[in-house]
Amino acid sequence: MPDTTPTAPDHVPGRPPAVTTLLVVVGLEALALVVTTVVLLVESIVAPSSSIASAIALTLLCAVAALWLVSLVVGLRNRHAWVRAGILVWQVMQGALAIGAFQGVFRVAWVGWVLLVPALLGLTLVLSRAVTGWLVPRDARDDRP
Repeated sequence: MPDTTPTAPDHVPGRPPAVTTLLVVVGLEALALVVTTVVLLVESIVAPSSSIASAIALTLLCAVAALWLVSLVVGLRNRHAWVRAGILVWQVMQGALAIGAFQGVFRVAWVGWVLLVPALLGLTLVLSRAVTGWLVPRDARDDRP
């Protein structure tokens, strides 16, 4: 007698915890940059600086970086492989800023730690096997033995 039991659909793996953690880390970094952009914008309106050009440039650079990070979060959520390089570059740049916060005349150690810890966590996660495997393009996943 043939088996008439309905078969379960193919196993569709969910998002690994490493990817969820990376989404949270990069999302918090993006949120911090959005807040910083708004603060810089309000500050340049309320209390104009001695160099208006520098204030505008800093605000625009911060806004561009915030848009970049938001696009990385959206791309990671939508499982686009191109976000891996962008996240890697951002974490390296954030780590360089953290090292700068530990040195020099105006060093503030807690700012360095606030920048360094998420950068190291993000680097570790984006290079992990779980995230890399999850971001492999769909057609390449189908070709695996």
